[in-house]
Amino acid sequence: MKTWLAACALAFVAIPTSSVFADGVEVGAKAPAWVDLEGVDSERHSLADLEKAKAVVVVFTCNHCPVAKAYEERLIELQKDYSDKGVEVVAINVNNGKADKLPAMKERAKEKEFTFAYLYDPSQEIGREYGATVTPHAFLLDGERNVVYVGAIDDSMKADKAKEHYLRDALDAVLAGKSPETASTPPAGCGIQYE
Repeated sequence: MKTWLAACALAFVAIPTSSVFADGVEVGAKAPAWVDLEGVDSERHSLADLEKAKAVVVVFTCNHCPVAKAYEERLIELQKDYSDKGVEVVAINVNNGKADKLPAMKERAKEKEFTFAYLYDPSQEIGREYGATVTPHAFLLDGERNVVYVGAIDDSMKADKAKEHYLRDALDAVLAGKSPETASTPPAGCGIQYE
């Protein structure tokens, strides 16, 4: 428990970009494909299931992190605002603490009425492939499933204080057939606990 608290004591601390991409996917690269991850709906999910989506927002998140919790409503709103535009939002949890395992994920999704897929990867493989370092850590995939944006969702843990909406701006650019003006930002949140 102390390691989880220590990780969250650093909540909303920006991670330098150089460390973010050191072992993960880079902007412009093909997105790693998750396969057969169990979701809170008890179904198995793969990136290939979303072949008709014009864009896919992948957010690494979890249950216990206060920063991740602060962004839950924004993810619900994002799915609501963009679902008619052919966008799919997928949240993936790779933390393995008791508060983050699938049973707790199901409770959280029901409580918050998540409108997006919330998937669990206890192997942590997909998090490593993407290079996810914190929760939340966002990756935007275009229609060809290339990574076109990596980083923070916006610039403030408090929704009413956010002035820069990086992920939404990148998404709007992709849907307009353009490249995002800002392709990467330092993510901020609780460190993912890789084993």
